[in-house]
Parts: sequence; C-alpha cells; structure tokens
Amino acid sequence: MPLAEETILAALKQVRDPELLVNVVDLGLIYGVGVDEVEGKSNLHVIMTMTTPACPFGPELIREVKEVLSRMEGVGRVEVQITLSPPWTPDRMTENARDELGIF
Repeated sequence: MPLAEETILAALKQVRDPELLVNVVDLGLIYGVGVDEVEGKSNLHVIMTMTTPACPFGPELIREVKEVLSRMEGVGRVEVQITLSPPWTPDRMTENARDELGIF
C-alpha cells in the first residue's frame, strides 16, 4: 500500500532548517512529493527548494530529508530534486512558521 502524502509530510517535519530552526514543511520548502510502488516498496521523490539559491545548509537539508524518509517503514529509494523555480518567498510559510519566527 503506497504511503500517503500526509504521512510523508508529517515525517518531513522532523527536518529543521539549521539557521531558522523551523521545519522544512512549515517553511514551505517542500514543493511536491511523489510515490511510486515498486516490488512492494514505496520509492519517494521529493521536490524542494532552499530559502536562497546559495543556501550553505542545502547539502545538510538534502541528507536529512533522505535519512528521515529512508527510515520509514516500506520505503525503498528516496530521491530529492532541488528546484529554484518558483523562488522561495516567506509567503510560502505556514502561520505556525510565521509565529515561530515572529513574522506577522
């Protein structure tokens, strides 16, 4: 049975931006999640962005996303695709993220 997008996003909330200390989902860095079932395993494809094109924490965030998702039961391969289009803006943040950062 394929993993639900909500389950994947809930797991991704464990990954926090080391600079802003807010999770990547609430920051709006996750642009999409795809699931392909192959031989009883869920292969995951995550499309995400960074807050800036030259984000120094990009490699760390990618590694953490892969690690968190790979630990989920039934997950096979995890692929992370970085995109800068459309560029990230603070408008993508959830109200929770805005509250955590004191942005009103």
